[in-house]
Amino acid sequence: MPHAQKRPPTVTGRDGGLAVAYQPPHPDPKRWLVLALIAVGQLMIVLDASIVNIALPQAQHALNISDADRQWVVTAYTLTFGGLLLLGGRVADFLGRKRVFITGLVGFALASALGGLAPDSAVLFGARALQGGFAAVMAPAALSLLAVTFTERKERATAFSVYGGISGGGAAIGLILGGMLTQYASWRWCLLVNVPVALITAACALRLVRESRAEGTAHYDIPGAVTVTLGLVGLVYGFTEAETDGWGSATTLAFLVGAVMLLAAFVAIEARSQHPLLPLRVVLERNRAGAFTAALLSGTGLFGMFLFLTYYLQGTLRYSPLKSGFAFLPFSVGIVIGAGLTSQLLPRFGPRNLLAPGLLLAAGGLLWFTRIGANPSYALHVLPAEIVVSIGMGPVFVTVASTALVGVADRDAGVASALVNTSQQVGGSLGTALLNTIAATATANYLITHHGAVQASSCTVTGWPSRSAPSCSPSASWPLSCSSGPAATTCPIPTRQANHYEGQSSVTANRVRSPRST
Repeated sequence: MPHAQKRPPTVTGRDGGLAVAYQPPHPDPKRWLVLALIAVGQLMIVLDASIVNIALPQAQHALNISDADRQWVVTAYTLTFGGLLLLGGRVADFLGRKRVFITGLVGFALASALGGLAPDSAVLFGARALQGGFAAVMAPAALSLLAVTFTERKERATAFSVYGGISGGGAAIGLILGGMLTQYASWRWCLLVNVPVALITAACALRLVRESRAEGTAHYDIPGAVTVTLGLVGLVYGFTEAETDGWGSATTLAFLVGAVMLLAAFVAIEARSQHPLLPLRVVLERNRAGAFTAALLSGTGLFGMFLFLTYYLQGTLRYSPLKSGFAFLPFSVGIVIGAGLTSQLLPRFGPRNLLAPGLLLAAGGLLWFTRIGANPSYALHVLPAEIVVSIGMGPVFVTVASTALVGVADRDAGVASALVNTSQQVGGSLGTALLNTIAATATANYLITHHGAVQASSCTVTGWPSRSAPSCSPSASWPLSCSSGPAATTCPIPTRQANHYEGQSSVTANRVRSPRST
């Protein structure tokens, strides 16, 4: 079989039995339209991780989802998304980034339709898992298409600023859109809205996007894909179980230990594999390693902020879903401003001089959030911290996305781009579960220290989904807001493993027990 010449102007040849589309020497004249399509695809991916948060109470009531199971509406998406991203990156590299991007869009539309029309909780959970799976192949294909489409330095910085702005602001946009759709239409439209958008984007991509593939014969590291996916899922599930069962429970320890063993096995497999799912050369380069670490940590803080602040707005400040969504709008604006400034400064100052100040600024904003109390003013307490975090996160998203792909071989572009998303998603999933567990422990200790026995006719807990006793609202002010009265009520609170009364993680009025005493 004849081999294609190395760099013809615009030729598609064959190398090792796999079609290889070589990048033309001149910029793609349709590259800005391609950027718009990639932006829409990335927006759907990021948006769908948050749009269902505000709609969750309505979906739970409509489908009779138990308090213990409702978490799967969110985690079914994040687990499959984070767990399959590495495989998705490799699939995009060898099957064709355009082909995989379009396939992901169509599959995402079908999964969204299935979820929006779900007759019961099982179908909804399955649809959310399918959404995460198709997002896992669409996201790395989109980012690697961005990398091969924009090669000129300034244009590349602009393109990545758009991508970074969407990655950071999409979650807040999802909260706004989710509030609007839930309040004025139905929770089902939070899923159904993806269908026309994804199909139209796929049709446009079919005409506008150029195909590109990695050279060489396609090889898929199935053992590596299985071990890393199960390891990440086990780690996320272990942290989630620790919220209710505690760190010392057999279930939590089994998942965490098993996850660590699987991830260690994954590293060993990758070091020995001739065709690894994750070539260790991608993560061992110092600059890329720093970018992936920054993505992991920023995802941890950002996902946690959205979770706690959403419940804080609806519980403590008593905002409606729509008003809560609009309360996040300044965050989206700040991300756009930060990303725009970064795109102008990146070619001049380089990523390191922008990434570090961005992380410090975002950390300062998160620290500011710790100063809000039970009766704050949104304009004086919440809004300033929100703006500081968002402006700091703008440079983080842009520089991380750009640095992670600098100097990456074409055959590794999909994997490197997948690692950006994997780091953010895994960081967010693990961070949310871990922060929930820490807050749950602090909550139980606060009750024991400050309340002892609680007389209550109405006890509500802010920022914590009720896993039992639906007679108590899960959306009021925390640490504990009780109005005294003669009637006792059972109010669920997040506790550690020993606070299981009659098989539920709850505290009955007039009876608060220490985790250490059971």
